Amino acid sequence: MGVMEQVIVIGAGQSGIAVAGALLRRGLRPLVLTADAEPAGAWPHYYDSLKVFTPAWFNALPGQPFPGDPHRYPHRDEVADYLRSGAARLDCEIRTGQLVTEVTRQDSGYRVLTADGAELRALAVVAASGQFTNPHRPPLPALAGYAGTVLHSADYRGPEPFAGKRVVVVGAGNSAVQIAVELALRAEGAEVTLASRGPVHYATNEPVPGGSRFWPVLAAAAKLPVGRFLKPGSIPVIDTDGYREAIEAGKPERREMFTGSRGTKLEWKGRAADDVDVVLLATGYRPALDYLRPLGALGADGLPAHRNGLSKTHRGLAFVGLDYQRTILSATLHGVGADAAYVAKRLRPARPPR
Repeated sequence: MGVMEQVIVIGAGQSGIAVAGALLRRGLRPLVLTADAEPAGAWPHYYDSLKVFTPAWFNALPGQPFPGDPHRYPHRDEVADYLRSGAARLDCEIRTGQLVTEVTRQDSGYRVLTADGAELRALAVVAASGQFTNPHRPPLPALAGYAGTVLHSADYRGPEPFAGKRVVVVGAGNSAVQIAVELALRAEGAEVTLASRGPVHYATNEPVPGGSRFWPVLAAAAKLPVGRFLKPGSIPVIDTDGYREAIEAGKPERREMFTGSRGTKLEWKGRAADDVDVVLLATGYRPALDYLRPLGALGADGLPAHRNGLSKTHRGLAFVGLDYQRTILSATLHGVGADAAYVAKRLRPARPPR
């Protein structure tokens, strides 16, 4: 099995790069494993038009300023390039194409197995594998009778395949709003509805320019710990490109959630049922941590018991990039840097099992 690594970091997206850098600054040399062909995380796989909902300066990782105009909203590809550049600066080994399948305890540390048969050992493990490979498809009884196409936003790349189709986007968050507006304005001949259980909540009344005073206020609020001052919940939509105006103009139409389905028809309270070609679930993601199940580090819901990113069940195991790990923005580019520093400072090697 070779040498015992000090720390193995699983994942090389924004969370993995941030925690690898934080560990190096603490004098530790991590080994980073990623299933992807390059260290850029999920960013190359998101939909084509995606822009970050916060300005470039707001998303800089520690010690790595975001290049270009600090007040612009970076495109998906700019973020991917930024992460590739950050990974190249790390003075540690990053192994690509290494899908971790199992983590267990062994001797004085952890045993890490990969899909190609590699077997590694480490004194500590940081799970920073993100969420993109685990899209959340909530149980929707109202869809039980639906025979049309159901997709998740993870499957969405652009509006062209939806031209001329009747599409219902489910959700009320930033991605749901951005995708629904793009489909309504750019998918030729498409009829688009944004469906959600409640109204869309916006962070501001007007579109927010990149140089707005709103951003320093949000940055200050994002430092407050979840639980003590703030409660977990949906982050309001940050309107950076006129999304609210488009929705209020009916492009897309906003409706309360459908109540049932028959064949390709969706049923609505107080409305006639209508034929729908595609239901697109913009319902978020859950942590992709199945490789920790053999360790017994996950609950029945697939989530780990942790305190601020440090496992409550296993010494030497930590996490970066979980929703609401420490703050409301923990799972974002803005949040992972501070969380990575917190975890790197407090991570301790595993004790031998008794």
